[in-house]
Amino acid sequence: MARKFSRSLLNLGDQLTSLMRERLWLQVVIGMFLGVVTGIVIGPGFDLVPSQTSLLIANWVAFPGQLFLMAIQFVVIPLVVASVIRGICSGQGTENLGRLSGSTVTFFVGTTIVAVLIGVTIAILVGPGNYIDSTTMQSTLAETQADAAKAATLPGLADFPGVIVALFPRDPLTSFVSGNMLQIVITAAIIGIALLSLPLEQSRPLMDLLASIQAVCMVIVKWVLRFAPLAVFGLLAEITAKVGIGTLLGMGIYVLVAVAGLLLLFVIYLLIGWAVSGSSPFKLMGQMREVLLLAFSTSSSAAVMPLTLSTVEEKLGVPSFIARFVVPLGTTINMGGTAIYQGIATIFLAQVFNVEIGLAGILLVVVMATGAAIGSPGTPGVGIVILATILSTVGIPAAGIAIIIGVDRPLDMLRTIVNVTGDMVACLVMKRFVRH
Repeated sequence: MARKFSRSLLNLGDQLTSLMRERLWLQVVIGMFLGVVTGIVIGPGFDLVPSQTSLLIANWVAFPGQLFLMAIQFVVIPLVVASVIRGICSGQGTENLGRLSGSTVTFFVGTTIVAVLIGVTIAILVGPGNYIDSTTMQSTLAETQADAAKAATLPGLADFPGVIVALFPRDPLTSFVSGNMLQIVITAAIIGIALLSLPLEQSRPLMDLLASIQAVCMVIVKWVLRFAPLAVFGLLAEITAKVGIGTLLGMGIYVLVAVAGLLLLFVIYLLIGWAVSGSSPFKLMGQMREVLLLAFSTSSSAAVMPLTLSTVEEKLGVPSFIARFVVPLGTTINMGGTAIYQGIATIFLAQVFNVEIGLAGILLVVVMATGAAIGSPGTPGVGIVILATILSTVGIPAAGIAIIIGVDRPLDMLRTIVNVTGDMVACLVMKRFVRH
């Protein structure tokens, strides 16, 4: 049965590989360029159309992009559930699972903390917010998207036992409907461990059903990815039309700092992979190439998960037991790219708003960014929503998100590349140090 699952998995990955042969990533880059140009033309800089008409056009142009984001989110939960359960059941018993899960979570948490520290350090040293005209930037808040400014309330110390208890599901269906990815992974893990204790003839029907669910999800993903260039075009055109090219150009230092931080973390991941596998960073990049290009195109580590799995097993030589557990788990809790972005964005906005957060505030940012990144799903744009929680906690207006939202889409693409690279490197680490 394990071989049957492997063939099915490779077929799912092949469907996404075909999109890379059609240069989907290049189409997305062209869509980004055309979106910015369109946004500039209809935006406030040229005054070719009235502001109300510009807003109307921008909203309609962004319509395909909004549908794209919703469609990606539509398949995330069934994909993660099916992959976690099948990954556990393809293993060699609960003893191996315990060692693997402990080592994997330790790796993910450790690298996420390092990512936040890198982001905070670079932002403090460079000070990108000091290059921004605070008055001009804050004036754009009147045009912000209200939803981005909504921040959740951080639970107090007395609330944490209840928060931890709430992670454990009351029943499977409620967990899957809730959208809480960490709770969904726990639910799927419980079901997968229970299936291990059943005879093969009893577990096979459910495993076959999960394989079919994965196949259906991949058909939907393939449909959706066809519209990725149009979606990126619409989203960037909308943002550029609303904030104007002047505001985007003023964000150049912030973008460079964010890119530098992501690049540094990407190199660290490759060096770790080199150390544990013996393959040079350039060879690893060649083996991961198709996954990284698709991750850039979709901005969703969840959407590329089947291709990630097949690449890890086929090209990196990781046993299926490790790959099918680590990759789905990493899609849920390994958000190093998101963490480094949240650290940089928080310090940047603190500098823009002249908010002195101090050493205690910096430590709080590190803790919160780590926890928020671990708890975020691998879907496009989620980092912006989670960032609002961190900002409000350290005294920065959450509405400041409007200042950085204009350049978030390309950074989201780069963050996804880093996150997916972390998932694949984690598989190499587990292959080296976890017996199987």
